[in-house]
Amino acid sequence: MIRRPPRSTLFPYTTLFRSVTFQVPENYVLKDVFDAVSVYIIPKTELHNKVITVNALDYKILGYPVAIDSHIYPRNSLIFNVCFVCDGSSRTVQYETVIRKLSGYLVGLEVECQFLSKEETKCQLPQIMERILIELNNNGICTIPINESNTIYLRVVPASQDPPLVEDHHVPVFFNRTAFVASQWDLTTQQILPFIDGFNHIAKIAAETDVEISLVKACIQNMVYYGVVTLIPIFQYSNVYTVTPNIQQLAEDKSLQEECLKYIGRPGNLPNFRDVFTLYCGLAPGTTVRDLCIRFNPHTMHVDERKLIQFGIIKGYIRRLHKYPIRLMSDALTNKKYKTLSKYFNGLHSYDEICCKTGLRHHELEERVESDPGVVVCWK
Repeated sequence: MIRRPPRSTLFPYTTLFRSVTFQVPENYVLKDVFDAVSVYIIPKTELHNKVITVNALDYKILGYPVAIDSHIYPRNSLIFNVCFVCDGSSRTVQYETVIRKLSGYLVGLEVECQFLSKEETKCQLPQIMERILIELNNNGICTIPINESNTIYLRVVPASQDPPLVEDHHVPVFFNRTAFVASQWDLTTQQILPFIDGFNHIAKIAAETDVEISLVKACIQNMVYYGVVTLIPIFQYSNVYTVTPNIQQLAEDKSLQEECLKYIGRPGNLPNFRDVFTLYCGLAPGTTVRDLCIRFNPHTMHVDERKLIQFGIIKGYIRRLHKYPIRLMSDALTNKKYKTLSKYFNGLHSYDEICCKTGLRHHELEERVESDPGVVVCWK
């Protein structure tokens, strides 16, 4: 088994016939603890060849029980389980593929040369397990030669968080378009690629490519999962943004400043960083992008204001302030032609989402909200 305390140590461990055959380090899991969970370590046939996680007695035990049927064994079957033991509060999903692969190696070794059942080879297991302990703990990867024809390769791959849900109003933007290899992706993804420009939202991409919107969402979600694109809000000149504490990073890091100027500068001209920082600091509640452009005229500074906002959102230097309409009065007092919108006026749907779902333009929705005395707007 492998245990992972708050700091770092890994401890491999193998069980055979509901008894602890080998354990590294010795006596880490006490006999009474093992006896309490042994029915889950070597379970019934229905649970063989499945990853099993047991969380008990402040331990989280991750195993993959296996049975090899053959007449060469005393009971016509060899049942074993190599397990990883972690703290009860640890996240162990990243070890599931490792434990499955390690069990597969041991099955192959046993079938090929009775590695687990012969005393002269079984005695090598503690050394192998100790190397797994040290190498996975230090490097997250281990390579262990067993004999001339078998080598164990294991790697712990950090588990990624589930990607966010992709909505109609989200805008996908590439992190690094030049490093993206289109031929490595499926045909649907390749079909929508030309329309991922950092400004087209999901609903528009689906309409432009004539691809079912659910397929577009699935493709974009897959690209988000692999870190190819990220999702940002729709850009409009009526949008309101505000700076975040991360803006300090841009003020202090010269390399980030150079990256910013190359990204937002107009072709053939790089802007002055002081002007760029002034524009970012000019974004505040109550100030739209249109107001900012009227005040500073970014074109004379060689700044593309759309790229300015895009870069700030991607890097986390600014964030969008969304508008959420909330109905305070009963629908009975609402103008009949606006009743279809009422279901969205509960504070859970932003203007962007409502516009994408209803087909209204931003200014049309704004007019309807302002003309309805029973609706207020929450900015957040």
